[in-house]
Order: sequence, then C-alpha cells, then structure tokens
Amino acid sequence: MLAKLLTVFRVPELRRKIILTIVLLAVYRLGFHVTLPFIDHESVGQAVNNAANGKGGLAGLLQVVSVFSASDLQNGSVFGLGIMPYITASIVFQLLATVYPPLEQLQKEGESGRRRLNEYTRYATVVVCLLQSFFLLRTMSSGGSGQAIILPEYDGFQWLLFGTLVMTAGTVFLMWIGEQIDAYGIGNGISLLIMAGILARMPTIVTKWVKGITNGGVQIGTEFGIEKLLVMAVVFVTVIAVVVFITQGQRRIPIQSAKHVRGRRVMGGNRQWLPLRVNQSGVMPIIFSSSLLMIPFFVFTQMGQAFMGQSGSRWGEAMSYLGQCFSPGQGFIYSLGYIILIYFFCYFWTAITFNPKDMAENLKDNGSFIPGYRPGGRTAAHLEQVMLRITYVGAAFLAVVAVIPTIISNTITGDFVTASFFGGTGLLIIVSVALDLVQKIDSHLVMRNYPGLLDSDK
Repeated sequence: MLAKLLTVFRVPELRRKIILTIVLLAVYRLGFHVTLPFIDHESVGQAVNNAANGKGGLAGLLQVVSVFSASDLQNGSVFGLGIMPYITASIVFQLLATVYPPLEQLQKEGESGRRRLNEYTRYATVVVCLLQSFFLLRTMSSGGSGQAIILPEYDGFQWLLFGTLVMTAGTVFLMWIGEQIDAYGIGNGISLLIMAGILARMPTIVTKWVKGITNGGVQIGTEFGIEKLLVMAVVFVTVIAVVVFITQGQRRIPIQSAKHVRGRRVMGGNRQWLPLRVNQSGVMPIIFSSSLLMIPFFVFTQMGQAFMGQSGSRWGEAMSYLGQCFSPGQGFIYSLGYIILIYFFCYFWTAITFNPKDMAENLKDNGSFIPGYRPGGRTAAHLEQVMLRITYVGAAFLAVVAVIPTIISNTITGDFVTASFFGGTGLLIIVSVALDLVQKIDSHLVMRNYPGLLDSDK
C-alpha cells in the first residue's frame, strides 16, 4: 500500500491536483478562524459548551446543521454559513428541473445547459445567503441561541448589514473554492469541503476524551469508562464496514443484447449487467429530513416563549415540551419522525432521479433487453418494481445510521456532537466521499497504466 501511495505522487499531473486540493482545503479551514469583529467570544464558548452538554436546543441544532453544510454557525466567522446556501440552491434547481419544462429542457442540452444551470444556481446562492446570514446574525444579536453573542455596542442595523455582506462574500468564496477543486483538483469540491468540516471536529473530540481518561482513568462506570470506549470503538468500526458495504452494494439486472447478422458474421448477443445502487439517494434523505424537522422545533419553541409571557400559562409549558421533543437527540418522538421522513424522502428522491421509462427506452434503442420481459412498458415496470424493493433496504440502512447518534448520546456519552461523529450521518459522508476520491485517483492511475489503490497485489 505504501508503494501505491508513493506511485500517486510520482505522476506529475496527479501530484499537482492533490497538492492544489490540499492547499484550497487549508484555506477553507483557515477562514473559520477569521471572525466578525463584533462577536463576543466568551458567549460563543458558553453556547458551544451548552450544546455539548445537551443544553440550549438551538445551539445543539446548529451543531447538527453544521455537519451537512461545512459550516460553523455559532462562532460568526466569515465562512460561518459554509456552503449551505449553495446546497440549498442546488437542491431547489434539481427539483425544479423535474417539474418545470424550461429547466428540464435546459438540463438535456448537455454541457452548455449545465453551465447555464450552474449560473442560475450561483445567483440563487447569493440571494439565499443574504437571507440566511441576515436572520442568523439577527438571532445571534437577540440571544436566540441561549445568550446574545454579538457585543451590545455593535448591535445596530449598519453592523448587521456589514456582517450579512461579509458572510455572503465568504460563502461565494467557498463556492469558488469548490469549483476550482472540481476543475483543477481531485475529487468533488463541495463534498470535500463537507468532509473537511466534519473531520475538523476530530481533534476536539479526541482531546476531550484524552483529558477525561487522564483525569479520571478508564475505570468501569465512570464517564470515560473502558466499557464505553470499547462499545464506541466497536460501533465505529461496524458502521464504517456497513456503510462501505451498502454504498458499494448493487442489484445487478442481467441484460441481453440482440444478435445482428452482418454477412457471415454474427454480431452482438453478449450478456451484460445493469447495476442499480442499493442506496440510490445517497445522503440526501437525511439532509432533507433534518432540515424539515427544524420547522416544528422553531415553531413550538417560539410559541412556547410567546405563551410563557403570560403568567401561569400551561400552553407555554406544553409548547416548550413539544419543542424539546423535536430537538436533535432528545428521544423517541424526534427519532420516529426522523425515520418516517427518511423513508419518504428516499422514495421521493429515487422517483425524481431514477426514470425506469427512459431507461427502458434506452435499452430498446440500443438493441438490448432484459430476459423474460418485453422491451418497453414491461421492462419499465420490472425496473420500477426492483427499485422499490432495494430502496426499502437503502432507506432502512439510512434510518439506522441516522438514529445511531441519538442512541449513543442517550446511553453512552450524553454528548450528541461526539455521538454524531462516532456513528451517523457524518461517518456516512466521510466514507462516501473517501470512496469517491479513491475511485477518481484510481481512474488517473489506470489511465497511465499504473495499478489502482484498490487493486490486489496478486
């Protein structure tokens, strides 16, 4: 393996791509240490501690959102929003392209249409970023995260506008970094930014556990007991193995190409496979579900605060309790809603990205067919039935991965941020992006007649 890694850096073009990618990722991480000048860092530290200790629902929710968006919404840095606005705009245009004919036609125009869609996505990103940064800074100044983290002397509209413009520029710069990695680096730029944001949490988590073990030892029954370390290590390895297995898993449908007689030669008649991914929707259902579950949390929390203004109001207590139920990692109701939404969005996302009729028509046009099924409608019905079955398995896998952090935080650590790293969506994103990166490096090596990183030495 070491020899293969050295081979990667012996290829000049591949070496330049990797170095450029590393430099751009380093710039991305450095930007999180450049904060807005009116941020109260003492209050920021208190908000982070509240999130780590399970206090302050909004602070904990912002920690969860940061996993999906390569952002850090609490410290008020110039990259505070990460690429969340770009992801939102991309998802919106991808969904509109399935129901809005002009965008659908633009999507079918090839490279030129893709460039136009990317241009529209950039413009929408700026609009979304302006709105999100404005409301985020407004919430930070009003103490919506448990305490106000903007200094009182800077609590004015001009500073709010200044912070909105700076955070918008930071997100646009991150979008540019992602596009530069796509064009001149290696791997998918946006995915690598998300992966780097998740991995950046590792030193903090490791430091916390090292200090806990150093101060209290690894005795059984303590907060950092040996049994908890063993269980979390087993969960970590198991989740990685299952994620790799499901991510690479395919349902192969046999395809027979029609025979053609050309003179004395018989052409075609080969037997091939049509691979259908078990996890067709990737991590998108989890992102959609987490985003949608923010709505009842915010609604019930705001209603609880409004009713609590009235003395002795039972409605305020009820609304606050419901808001707490929909806080990440807070028990059965949140997990049940999470699982239901994951199943819904798995089928929804598969329905808009996988078109069995188009696939059946393409097979028919290429002179291929599935043995036992007539080309056309029967083939499309068979493909749809197969996809419904494997989507159920993929949704079950995503649901289990999504609720693992809640189980770990409630039974082992009591820290949802730590639990979300040892098992859950963060681990799913890391493994998926790492597999994609290795495959792209392999394609460069194989193209130059070098053995791939995953090739056997035999």
